Amino acid sequence: MVGVRVLVVEDEAPLAEAIARGLRREGMAVDVALDGDDGHEKASVTRYDVVVLDRDLPGMPGDELCREIVRSGELTRVLMLTASTAVSDRVEGLSLGADDYVAKPFAFPELVARVRALGRRATPAAPPVLTAGDIELDPSRRTVHRGGELVDLTRKEFGVLEVLLSAGGAVVSSEDLLERVWDENADPFTTTVRVTVMTLRKKLGEPGVIETVVGSGYRVPGAGSVADAQGEAGGTPGVHGSSESGSLT
Repeated sequence: MVGVRVLVVEDEAPLAEAIARGLRREGMAVDVALDGDDGHEKASVTRYDVVVLDRDLPGMPGDELCREIVRSGELTRVLMLTASTAVSDRVEGLSLGADDYVAKPFAFPELVARVRALGRRATPAAPPVLTAGDIELDPSRRTVHRGGELVDLTRKEFGVLEVLLSAGGAVVSSEDLLERVWDENADPFTTTVRVTVMTLRKKLGEPGVIETVVGSGYRVPGAGSVADAQGEAGGTPGVHGSSESGSLT
């Protein structure tokens, strides 16, 4: 899944931060709002894939914020949180336009699974395996290989490479990379993206695959999917498979 951007709107600060930390560990970019007004402001200026929304909020109520998100016409998916376990409350929440509903307390692995599922519905389906030359990125396993050798990447490096490969050779600006891979705490005037791209290039090795387009951003020429490579090569993938697996650091 490419660069899932999540907004957590929850007035219990410890719970909001715990959810944010957990989702970030799963490679998602997460912003936090502690009341409905702040949540509405953030959702108005940033296109989130998923909003994890508490129904009982100070300021703008969660129900009204849900309606506003639905009215915006964006593909943003809403996962409602509530302390109520009554079926009638769940039905009411879904009738407001929420896409899913979780009662507190909840099991965190279930929350992660539901956010991931909603994130897939909020973004176009990506190819199962992304490629460029002998580089192979598997989003489901979160692994990258070059020439059959496992490349150990940080979560941010993986996210940047995934976004660039998903662009299919198109230029991706630094601003777009910040929005898809980082969160609101990233300073747009820092060298964060440039430094991450630099270390990513070193880890991928030679010949280099990430091009800098001066004044515009970055691109990976020839990026596609395993299916594309098979079609061009008469049924032979343009990458080397491997059964190795590794974790992101």
